[in-house]
Amino acid sequence: MKLTQYLVLGVLALQTNLFLAEKANASYAAFYQETTPPEDSTSKAPENWFHLDKATDNIRGVSSNKAYELLGNKPSRTIVVGVIDSGVDIDHEDLKSVIWTNEKEIAGNGVDDDKNGYVDDVHGWNFIGGKDGKNVDADTYELTREYVRLKKKFDGMKKIRKKDRAEHSYYEEVKKEYERKVTELKDQYNDFQKFAEIYKIANSLIKTQLDKEGEITAEDLEKVNATDEMTKQSKAVLAYALENSITEKYLEEAEEYFNKGLKFGYNTEFDPRSIVGDNYQNLDEKGYGNNDVKGPDPSHGTHVSGIIAADRKNNLGIMGIADNVKIMPVRAVPNGDERDKDIANAIYYAVDNGANIINMSFGKDYSPNKEAVDKAVKYAESKGVLLIHAAGNDGENLDEARNFPTRKLQKSKDEAKNWLEIGASSWGDNTNFVGNFSNYGKSSVDLFAPGVDIYSTTPDQKYENKNGTSMAAPVASGVAALLMSYFPELSAEQVKDIVIKSVVKYSDAEVNKPGGKKGETISFTDLSITGGIVNALEAVKMAQQITTQK
Repeated sequence: MKLTQYLVLGVLALQTNLFLAEKANASYAAFYQETTPPEDSTSKAPENWFHLDKATDNIRGVSSNKAYELLGNKPSRTIVVGVIDSGVDIDHEDLKSVIWTNEKEIAGNGVDDDKNGYVDDVHGWNFIGGKDGKNVDADTYELTREYVRLKKKFDGMKKIRKKDRAEHSYYEEVKKEYERKVTELKDQYNDFQKFAEIYKIANSLIKTQLDKEGEITAEDLEKVNATDEMTKQSKAVLAYALENSITEKYLEEAEEYFNKGLKFGYNTEFDPRSIVGDNYQNLDEKGYGNNDVKGPDPSHGTHVSGIIAADRKNNLGIMGIADNVKIMPVRAVPNGDERDKDIANAIYYAVDNGANIINMSFGKDYSPNKEAVDKAVKYAESKGVLLIHAAGNDGENLDEARNFPTRKLQKSKDEAKNWLEIGASSWGDNTNFVGNFSNYGKSSVDLFAPGVDIYSTTPDQKYENKNGTSMAAPVASGVAALLMSYFPELSAEQVKDIVIKSVVKYSDAEVNKPGGKKGETISFTDLSITGGIVNALEAVKMAQQITTQK
């Protein structure tokens, strides 16, 4: 197809509201929310908006700055927050002073000095690395792993035995879902490629006319003298892109997302587990991995860590929520789905090495070894460790949809009492009140926390905005850590209770429905158990009342 034909195709689709980008952009955003732009692209929140106060600043932050004003010179203790994630850049200028150190371990001597089962774990542990120092970067999705496992068992089986019928039924469900997801992703990628080509042509033409490098802005488009049909069409394409916050960088990230899914996530031939060198079938195995807590791609974990604990006193970059915290990096989340065995061991490691809170900004649709994770969750509960989990980024109702791990225990049917489930709120008006990507649930999500356009630390001394419930969970973890730090007499269960009861409620707010169509609304009270947003100031006030009464 000629280049001009691509442009004609793009404009015709635009005119009929079937623009190829709409499908490509929507599908990409549904799976990779942390780099998607905020819904309200007409304005920008302050970089520190999640610290701000609704009454003073007219922004729905968590009032952390005002909380510290109220605390005054009250003494505090150091709290350890385990960050189970992709890895953490422990040398970042805004994090290096707040990284946990295992004082019982002698760095680099190749000996397990503290006899905890992990050699040279000076700053944490990496459960997806090998003894030779190599690391898992990308991995498959759990859906793919289940499909491969069950396909080996059932394909070619002429007669399904009675004892295998339930598992075979599960296989049929997995197979159907896997095939649907792969077909859907390939179709989306095809649509995306068509739009990306249209955008590339239009962008090049407009840049040439303006003699400009860098991103085209709305102001730039106003200067374009569209006298011929090609220029008019190019201008229309870029105008649509700007309205939907689609940029060159965004398209690069989308390309990376689609390639990751097709090359790794849904690739039945890809299995990097041999790098780790463990007996994967032995769920009780411990001690595997290495001490490289940074890993090949620590962007996600570094961002999460900065939200919780970036140095508040060094006059650099940003300030985290909590001011007397140590971050314990536990690497267990690849570019793909985490594995249950690794998550269970990561929880045990964090608990046994002194974590008071564990932040878990990850999740997946299938959990074949959920009982192993449940045992670790119950262990954390028995040791008084609070677990804070991101609700996920699929725009789904968790009262109905799956997102693992979960507080619901498979064997006993009970619920873990040390668990908080967090959705993502935003900073705009009611049309941008919550992250459009955020999972929610009136019975399953406890509360919301800032998770849109969150500015925090990224590797190599950098800072970036990211979106996701992955960002909301560490905001809540930071507030919980602040309470534990300044009110040491409170138990983890009491801290959880205060965080829940002290939320700022918006009972009358009709807000954008996550995952809904543009303009579709829902009562904010229907999105979570509390119908509120976490608030450090209100939490401190409540903690003061409780501890004074003792």
